[in-house]
Amino acid sequence: MITVYGEGRGFRVVWLLEEMGLPYRLRPVDMLAGVENDPDYLAINPAGFIPALQDGDTILVESIAIMEYLIARYGPTPLAPSPEDPSFSAYLQFLHLGEAGLAASWFFVVVSKMLAPEAERDNWGARKARSVFESRLGLVTRQLERAPYMAGEAFTAADISVTYALEFAQRTDGYPLSDALQAYVARATARQGYLRAMAACHATRAWVEGLKAGRA
Repeated sequence: MITVYGEGRGFRVVWLLEEMGLPYRLRPVDMLAGVENDPDYLAINPAGFIPALQDGDTILVESIAIMEYLIARYGPTPLAPSPEDPSFSAYLQFLHLGEAGLAASWFFVVVSKMLAPEAERDNWGARKARSVFESRLGLVTRQLERAPYMAGEAFTAADISVTYALEFAQRTDGYPLSDALQAYVARATARQGYLRAMAACHATRAWVEGLKAGRA
């Protein structure tokens, strides 16, 4: 059984698993309570960040690497065009841009705003991270002028990667998306795979909160 540890960027993995129809279980990791209090998870990922995936003896961290593993291990799937497909280059670019250019940059905006001391929240690094996010967002906007999805006419795993990043920016700071970007997010999040993934994550959160309430 495939086990996904943690949500956050792990939602990408859950969404992909739902789209591919693969069985899995979702094991929560309470980052707010402190991952140092979760020795079982630290045995999986000693670096302590999420997500991680365990598939038999295989353990991976980093959401995009996990997605590529699942596609290679359990594909082929229409969620990933073959290298011979003309859309492959765009697919690969946006699969990685969703994390490396968008979500990773936005993470530093968020932690500066929410976790830094008051006097350090408006800092050069956070402003630079926002600038990087917005420059990469321009590539997404340009692609949507050409096609409805990141790899062209068909929804792929690249859209899971990018959509997560756009929702992350909206959810954490109300980042204003253009009409084209909002329409794109609406297309992606209307999919049954997305809805099933959201339901699975909500159910897991409710279960965890119930356990906490029982211990209170």
